[in-house]
Amino acid sequence: MTPAPKSQKEDAPVPRPGVLRVAPYKQGSSVIDGVDRPIKLSSNESALGPSPRAVEAYHAAAAELCRYPDGAQTALREAIGTVHGLDPRRIVCGNGSDELLSLLMRAYVAENDDVVLSEYCFGMCRIHAIAQGARVITAPEPGYSINVDEILACLTPRTRLVAIATPNNPPGTYLRAADLERLHAELPSQVILSVDSAYAEYVTEPDYDPGASLAHESCNVVMTRTFSKLYGLAALRIGWGYAHPTIIDAIQRIRTPFNTNAPALAAATAAMLDQDYAGKVRAQNQRSLRHMSAELRDLGLEVAPSVTNFIFVHFPDPGRSAEAAYQFLLARGIIPRPVGAGGPHGHLRITIGLEQENEALIAALQNFMSGAGAAAK
Repeated sequence: MTPAPKSQKEDAPVPRPGVLRVAPYKQGSSVIDGVDRPIKLSSNESALGPSPRAVEAYHAAAAELCRYPDGAQTALREAIGTVHGLDPRRIVCGNGSDELLSLLMRAYVAENDDVVLSEYCFGMCRIHAIAQGARVITAPEPGYSINVDEILACLTPRTRLVAIATPNNPPGTYLRAADLERLHAELPSQVILSVDSAYAEYVTEPDYDPGASLAHESCNVVMTRTFSKLYGLAALRIGWGYAHPTIIDAIQRIRTPFNTNAPALAAATAAMLDQDYAGKVRAQNQRSLRHMSAELRDLGLEVAPSVTNFIFVHFPDPGRSAEAAYQFLLARGIIPRPVGAGGPHGHLRITIGLEQENEALIAALQNFMSGAGAAAK
């Protein structure tokens, strides 16, 4: 006999309270209606794309799609260790560094714990912490820079984890090595310091430290990195983390056995070992970053001192607002990232693109600021 349908009045399954308090992540736009190939400067992707060796390795991996990937991630961990002078046994790879941050929260943060986030840390840290049922405390970044004293002032007896991003996003500024060391030195030893260094490969300043040395020397520091930015493998979702063996062990216990797929592992290994190409991408970005920053400042716009592959632009004139600039650029087939929910209003975040894309962006903003073309509203 077919069972009678359940009453619509019956209670449906309800997720944990933390999940319902999460605002879904919103990615950068990639489509403009009526435009076949817009200039996408909204997601901080690599303008030059991946190393040809990475592409070759990716295609070669297609011949073995019937096989499970190496769950131990051996080749990639060893490649990372060789290039960065790190212990491969302290490296774990994930489905983007995002997954590793999620695993870290799951392993160490419980309901009603406190998590301190620097204002412009990776947005997914907030989502993961809230989903765990933790209370999130945000440390302000005055002047769009991480402030150690603000973070320390947010600590409570229930604090389990502090998360920062250096360089941060959307400003693109970084925390000096001496300040990172002071932050760690003044944290209680039972509090984990999570250092998201997704843009570390772009930074050339001598006083920058992505956190690897602290993670190697300390039992409570985790550094996360990604292949989505300088290495140009955003579509493959592959990242890595470095930490003390006790933290790696905790993450490994809850990591799914095959969380990183074989083509991604192969491409990332080849990309990591092709440091000549990585240097070419870094040099091109540095040239374009300097040029674009200077050009936009000449237009009367305020540009934060970014060390990344994007620039953070403030539109100080209410008559030429960031929202009006955004619409103006969209009408010309260019997609920047408006900043609101993830940062202060009145700004656009603009990814460094190819030379012709950068010049198109500069020309469009010159027209916008001068009032030429379509009226700014």
